Amino acid sequence: MKKEDLPINIPVFPLSNFIIFPKTTVPLNIFEPRYIDMINDSMKSNKIIGIIQPQSSSYQKVQPELHKVGCIGKITSFKETEDGRYLIELKGVARFKSVKELETVTKYRILHVDYNDYIQDLDNKKEDLKFSDLELIFKDLKSLFEKKGFIINWKALEKQSLDETINALAMASPFSLEEKQVLLEAQNLDIRKNKIAEILKTYTHDIYENNTIQ
Repeated sequence: MKKEDLPINIPVFPLSNFIIFPKTTVPLNIFEPRYIDMINDSMKSNKIIGIIQPQSSSYQKVQPELHKVGCIGKITSFKETEDGRYLIELKGVARFKSVKELETVTKYRILHVDYNDYIQDLDNKKEDLKFSDLELIFKDLKSLFEKKGFIINWKALEKQSLDETINALAMASPFSLEEKQVLLEAQNLDIRKNKIAEILKTYTHDIYENNTIQ
């Protein structure tokens, strides 16, 4: 997708403690009526939706305040279940910054967005990192996942490219909403790697008993 093809008004799916990165694919189970409508409308147009985190993990507010940065994804797989749910796969395309929320008659929310701060997400070049760069964080991150009961196929991860590995770990990590947002907003992979290391230090010093973990 080229810069001129990026939609500037996008329907968004607010999800707490959930982020996606460009070039990564995630499965989603869609069951709320307003998001069923959103997927229906998206499938009729460009198949693009935005994933963005609310600023709080509390769902008490009908329209929670949203973070400024999210990521658009394209629906690459779609299946309707017998009970009316949609099972989709969403492939990350580019991160965006919210400019304003639009008034709309739809039940779901639509944002006017800007991509300039993250336009490099459309670049297909791999970032120049070596797997040894992960040694700084790999051991502690593996321990944290295991401590919290997360099952990760580490051997499969080692077969992926470094950017795929770091982004997959960032997305799947048992970090807080705010910590995941920091990783999403990190300008490039090297910064993201260092941010993961910084976050892990706080868990290590707290003997993995940080109460912000979901």
